[in-house]
Amino acid sequence: MAAVSKRSIEKKTTAKKTVTKKTSKGKYVCYCAGYTLNHEHGITIFDYDPDNGRMTERSKVKITNASYISISHNGKYLYSITDDGVAAFIIEKNGDLTFLNMTDINGMRGCYISTDYEDKFVFVAGYHDGKVTVLSVKSDGSVDKICDEIYQKGIGTIAERNFRPHVDCVKMTRDNKYLCATDVGMDQTKIYRLDHNTGKLSMVDVLRSEIESAPHHIKFSLDGKFAYIIHELKSIVDVYTYEDSDNMPKFTKIQSVSTLEEGFNGVSAAYAIQLSADGKYVICSNAGDESVAVFSRDEKTGLLTQLFVLPVSGYFPKDITTSDDNKYLISINNESSTITFFKLDMEKKTMIMNGPEIHFDSGNCLIIHKLA
Repeated sequence: MAAVSKRSIEKKTTAKKTVTKKTSKGKYVCYCAGYTLNHEHGITIFDYDPDNGRMTERSKVKITNASYISISHNGKYLYSITDDGVAAFIIEKNGDLTFLNMTDINGMRGCYISTDYEDKFVFVAGYHDGKVTVLSVKSDGSVDKICDEIYQKGIGTIAERNFRPHVDCVKMTRDNKYLCATDVGMDQTKIYRLDHNTGKLSMVDVLRSEIESAPHHIKFSLDGKFAYIIHELKSIVDVYTYEDSDNMPKFTKIQSVSTLEEGFNGVSAAYAIQLSADGKYVICSNAGDESVAVFSRDEKTGLLTQLFVLPVSGYFPKDITTSDDNKYLISINNESSTITFFKLDMEKKTMIMNGPEIHFDSGNCLIIHKLA
């Protein structure tokens, strides 16, 4: 386990703590994470007001290159990628973060982090070294030893970026049986069975995407019956049905939809994909087109219908999130170092600016979290 570095982690946040604003919809915070190219604080905590879709900075956490963050399913802990591996934090009652511990992942800095649905394991995707890492989690939420590490193998379809494996996302199926690892370099999503006793992975299937499509992130519907894979280079979302049949995963592709407007002929890359809190919408971001695409989702068939594609007023929307009532959207824009805010109207198919942007250096990920 790596030693805790004063340079990379602070137990206490640097700004004065404030009381999270209570609204008619409850108490919320927003955790924003990004790269630390010119500063020390990779995570910023904001008080989020769900009644107006805006947020106010509260405090910062010193951590290097928090390229992705994730909250445990029990809502008690936050896990972050860092140059030193993985850092674990307790989420306090008011949303503040208290540092628990940090552990090495025996590889290059990860790009995505998630937990299984029992919060027994943490999974890390390695873009730079093409590795999937499994870490055990102690009862106090701290990250423990490496249970398994798998380096992807093979040669991609084109030299340059797709020359070798690049794991971009690791996500469990909602029945908590299989880990899905998207590989933008190999145009594949590998499916692993998770041993819940040992944390070991065994590959049981491979989903092969279109050549040079670059499967980036995967999301599952709330009932777990449908999977949505966003493809970076071809700017498409592939829709799959999913079921566990005779103790084997069965994925069947049923649809492929563009994240761009019909007739678009520029250069763009699809990036973030999110499912609305009620499961009725799928929202995607496009870097290059600098836009957000919103799809309505048929909850019975899983099929998507594009409602609109509109600009985010920033450059390279790395991540997006929506309010629980689907009235507001927030985009964190990496290249313009901004966070932009919008009012949504799904029926009218509109998205309009909701107040001024705020500055956030090299943003990469954001999570709105409702406090207990």
